[in-house]
Amino acid sequence: MEVVIVESPAKAKTINKYLGKDYKVLASFGHVRDLPPKDGSVRPDEDFAMSWAVDAPSSKRLGDITKAVKDADGVILATDPDREGEAISWHVLEVLRQKRALKDKPVRRVVFNAITKKAVLDAMAAPREIDAALVDAYLARRALDYLVGFNLSPVLWRKLPGARSAGRVQSVALRLVCDRELEIERFVREDYWQIAALLDTPRGQGFEARLTEFGGKKLQKLSIKSQEEADSIKAMLDGASYKALSVEAKPTRRNPGPPFTTSTLQQAASSRLGFGATRTMQVAQRLYEGIEIGGEATGLITYMRTDGVQMAPEALDQARAAIADTFGERYLPEKARFYSVKAKNAQEAHEAIRPTDFARSPDKVRKYLDADQFRLYDMIWKRAIASQMQPAEIERTTVEIEAAGDGRKAGLRAVGSVIRFDGFLAAYTDVKDEDKEDENENRLPEIRDGETLAREAVNVTKHTTEPPPRYTEASLIKKMEELGIGRPSTYASTLKTLEERDYVTVDRRRLVPQAKGRIVTGFLENFFRRYVEYDFTADLEEKLDRISDGQLSWKDVLRDFWKDFSGAVDDIKELRVTDVLDALNEELAPLVFPPREDGSNPRICPKCGTGNLSLKLGRYGAFVGCSNYPECGFTRQLGENGENGDAALDGNKELGVDPVTGEEITLRSGRFGPYVQRGEGKEAKRASLPKGWSVESMDYEKAMALLSLPRDIGQHPETGKMISAGIGRYGPFLLHDGGYANLESVEEVFSIGLNRAVSVIADKKAKGPGRGGRGTPAALKDLGEHPDGGAITVRDGRYGPYVNYGKVNATLPKGKDPANVTLEEALELVAAKAGKGGKAKKPAKKAPAKKPAAKAKAKAKTGVE
Repeated sequence: MEVVIVESPAKAKTINKYLGKDYKVLASFGHVRDLPPKDGSVRPDEDFAMSWAVDAPSSKRLGDITKAVKDADGVILATDPDREGEAISWHVLEVLRQKRALKDKPVRRVVFNAITKKAVLDAMAAPREIDAALVDAYLARRALDYLVGFNLSPVLWRKLPGARSAGRVQSVALRLVCDRELEIERFVREDYWQIAALLDTPRGQGFEARLTEFGGKKLQKLSIKSQEEADSIKAMLDGASYKALSVEAKPTRRNPGPPFTTSTLQQAASSRLGFGATRTMQVAQRLYEGIEIGGEATGLITYMRTDGVQMAPEALDQARAAIADTFGERYLPEKARFYSVKAKNAQEAHEAIRPTDFARSPDKVRKYLDADQFRLYDMIWKRAIASQMQPAEIERTTVEIEAAGDGRKAGLRAVGSVIRFDGFLAAYTDVKDEDKEDENENRLPEIRDGETLAREAVNVTKHTTEPPPRYTEASLIKKMEELGIGRPSTYASTLKTLEERDYVTVDRRRLVPQAKGRIVTGFLENFFRRYVEYDFTADLEEKLDRISDGQLSWKDVLRDFWKDFSGAVDDIKELRVTDVLDALNEELAPLVFPPREDGSNPRICPKCGTGNLSLKLGRYGAFVGCSNYPECGFTRQLGENGENGDAALDGNKELGVDPVTGEEITLRSGRFGPYVQRGEGKEAKRASLPKGWSVESMDYEKAMALLSLPRDIGQHPETGKMISAGIGRYGPFLLHDGGYANLESVEEVFSIGLNRAVSVIADKKAKGPGRGGRGTPAALKDLGEHPDGGAITVRDGRYGPYVNYGKVNATLPKGKDPANVTLEEALELVAAKAGKGGKAKKPAKKAPAKKPAAKAKAKAKTGVE
């Protein structure tokens, strides 16, 4: 018997069926070792020696693997076909050697791009050795991320309280988002006018032509800069005669794009399906590892972490057969299409993402898939099919028109296009093609050279230039790929890290840098610029790829990097905080000193009128304060969403008097934003303005409502205990019998009645207990019953996915896909979290779970990606 090692239990179960009783397939559950988050895990003075740690769940799995290997005839390492997969195999092999489990047993490495019986058996017939160059590239990348995060993050903590971490790729991605925000803030809008004429042919068919030339000058987008100029041109056109000078129809062909790579899949899923990068990869992982079809788990797509754009020869044959069968012979090119990689620093040349069997059309497998799986598979199948279809044939017609009148001439142009043959568009339309649909349907009527055209109307429209849009996940991934920053397999985790650090938030799918993220970026750009430069980061990625190709020594790359990096860190340590703040005041002026409506100097304190405003650093981060402190206590929170969302208050604003206590109610501005206060002194009651409430809208009634919270709603009809409503750290909530339930809006806190409150509490109870003031996140996966009773589920919380059993929440190991967690794994995690080595006890008797804040602090300490 031979032992086969894969990453996930889902793969293990499927592959075991393919291989039969002579093989025992075990799962490593992802990485089995990692660098511990403490000083000395990577030691440059010892030629970059690295210490690896094994956590408790991995230790047990490695023990099971070791035991099985000792009784086996050989070992087959069958982890994923990429750099990370190679590293997992290497880690497992190193542990087996340390435990002396191998002796003289043969060790083979096999890789397969799809989890199908043929792919697995073909791989088993073609084993190889572990690729040392790929392992070296992994070691270099892991060491670099550790060295950057573990050395730079502590500097941030000292110089910028409230900053959580920096990372080699994370910080550069954040810089992209923040630089775009700075572009938007500094953008100066311009008004411009455009003119179009509605014309008729002699046959009475109408069309539109746009003004392109006037007075012998070609017009650009911003050429007409005033209403007066636009009206003058319109007056001339209203009295002009029109003639078609030329009509030119050109046939064009639009070719399909290649099948999906990791990054293009993430971009398309974001644009078309609204999926985030993490969600896309989780759904794709499930499609890759296998869906139960006809009583057997079947992999539906090939490996989803790839830069490759080619498909295997047998896949091309399948695709062509499916095209002929589904669309007809006319849609089939004479020969297969071949694509080449255009992305900078493309990684290992795996196959593109494609269906494992093109005969499995989306409609045929729909009943086996959930909604997300179907939508993603449908997109992958159609894109891969389209990549091998005929181009679309489009006829584009351009008509040049002359308008003459009042001794002046103007040129107009009408453009239309029509699809003569849809080709690949019959299967898949890119988002960029969808944007052209209006143009495609703008078919011009018959227009002949030299014929006179009748004017129906001349329309003038005013426009304003717009700043560049904020990045979406899709456009940021595209930009990172263009610049050669990071790798497709890391984009999802990089974006997730930025959100978890509160450096960016997602608003209507746009990435909005938060004040904390902008301050970190400003600091790094001023004092650590080389290491957040796009070219430097891309060059380092290229070196890592050259290591994986065997062209560079990984330790030589580390030595060159560490020599300059360690010196730069030492220089930053000597910086004075005042120097840092002065630099940030200038770098982030639009954020720190937004323009005032009255045109006054935004750097002068609005309260005392003589002090200068400046960034200040407190325990919880940066805020704006007056230089006349403590005489002047003016402070202001840095604007939310990169703007000064609430106007600064010139002192305290009196709103009224509490009729019961006789104390004054005031609106104030503090370090953490605006708030209302009743009375004075330490015992004064205060309440922050909820999200969405502005300073301008605050009045006496709203202030009294906030200060009256929590609000008693009434006694629960079953328990007899009071139900109350309030606003907490995680938003509006209901409190009953020590348990919390989320409310949908702040306004509901003040209006919700007893019946509705009882219903919300009942719904929350049906979903199971939550943690703290938050409702329990919806279950991602139901795993089954605990031996002691009670459901075990996988959920996605603030600090990542976790297993839930009663009051026990056990975080999943790093890199573990929540979709692949088994009941057995969950039981182990619950037992370990409860502090027991064996069988988990009932939730009521479990030790309290470690606070998420402590876990987040440990995670932030490494700063690695």
